[in-house]
Amino acid sequence: MEADLSGFNIDAPRWDQSTFLGRVKHFFNITDPRTILVPERELDWAKAMVEKGRVGAVPPGTPVEQLLYAKKLYDSAFHPDTGEKMNVIGRMSFQVPGGMIITGFMLQFYRTMPAVIFWQWVNQSFNALVNYTNRNAASPTSLRQMAVSYITATTTAVATAVSMNMMTKRAPPLVGRWVPFAAVAAANCVNIPMMRQQELIQGICVKDRNHNEMGHSRRAAAIGITQVVISRIAMAAPGMILLPVVMERLEKLRFMKRIRVLHAPLQVLLSGCL
Repeated sequence: MEADLSGFNIDAPRWDQSTFLGRVKHFFNITDPRTILVPERELDWAKAMVEKGRVGAVPPGTPVEQLLYAKKLYDSAFHPDTGEKMNVIGRMSFQVPGGMIITGFMLQFYRTMPAVIFWQWVNQSFNALVNYTNRNAASPTSLRQMAVSYITATTTAVATAVSMNMMTKRAPPLVGRWVPFAAVAAANCVNIPMMRQQELIQGICVKDRNHNEMGHSRRAAAIGITQVVISRIAMAAPGMILLPVVMERLEKLRFMKRIRVLHAPLQVLLSGCL
């Protein structure tokens, strides 16, 4: 589709962001897991196209769909503040495959203490990398702050999981399956505020609808970070609360008892679906 690009704003969202459906479409567009398989040279091409689009230097006759695809790749792989290419594991487009794998194994290997400790460590390491990759460049976080945040979150998650595992030994099996979710929720309440403490101290930049800077607000930072914590816990809840219920029933079936080796892959698949 060729069109007049004179009034085309490549940074404008493709869908109306004033509607819930428009925001959902935008979110799914920039977190499309397929973009993690795109070659580096294609990502570099996307960045070049976006930069040309911003200065009005797009070659005449370039299809609008091509520009929109370039912007999709750019949003999925480059930091919105710095424009730097992000590591693959830390990209939001890697959240679904990465998260479902880790969640599936956390829910499968919850019975032994070494397994609990290992998978909680893996999960917090993954979260720390994601938080660092998507950090607010306007409020830089020092290496010391990141290290303290990582250690504190990991310690919180492991301590919560281990202590609750010990307390639920005599509880119904299903209760023990919910321990990983409690550990993840507790760690999120610690990790995110600590990783972004500079925003709480200095405030974040507030702009009007025309993108004019109005100043810095610590209250806006607190509200934003609280929403991030709640959303992280809410996103983990369906899989980590409902899946144990499903697996508890499935594992009682005769054929499931014969294919125990497939329980972990099945949990990974189901966690992705939920």
